Amino acid sequence: MDDVTELGWGFLDTPVGQVSVACSDAGVARVAYGPPSGPGPVRCTLADVLLEAALEELGEYFSGHLKTFSVPVDLGSAHGARRSVLSVLHDTVRFGQTITYGGLAARAGLDAAAEPGNFVPPARVVGQVMASNPVALIVPCHRVVAGTGLGGYSGGTGTDVKQWLLVFEGAIPATLDWDPAGLRRSLAARAQPAAPASS
Repeated sequence: MDDVTELGWGFLDTPVGQVSVACSDAGVARVAYGPPSGPGPVRCTLADVLLEAALEELGEYFSGHLKTFSVPVDLGSAHGARRSVLSVLHDTVRFGQTITYGGLAARAGLDAAAEPGNFVPPARVVGQVMASNPVALIVPCHRVVAGTGLGGYSGGTGTDVKQWLLVFEGAIPATLDWDPAGLRRSLAARAQPAAPASS
């Protein structure tokens, strides 16, 4: 049986756009940017109760009143190095903190993945895991950065979302165009053409 059919989906609007959440009876199984990709919850199930709690906690996070999520996370589909990296990230990198891809690889105990003729550095393995993180925000892949800057981000509008979240959490200083009300407004302001100079 496909575990996706067992998930109840919900969503909330946030300063970085719509965020969808899906829960199983074990915990939050998906957090993604954009509209839900599954049906709403079946009422009176444990998944429904967890979904309501997850949506409430995400709302509190974005309002600036919550720094640590308490809802359980369901990483049931993650195995091996992927599960290890996601678990270590969830358990050890707190609000306002960042860690490099290499630092997370070391903390998770990753060795270089090597097949004959194919060497994958541990930091790159972490990058691949972050790009496929099923529980964004709660398992905070936005807090994993490159040694030389932000690094990539596959959620929402990409690195704009990552930067907004890190400024919001106080992990990096705000830029002059950072808008605490949300990313949509600051992106719209950047897209406005410059007014012509008067002669």
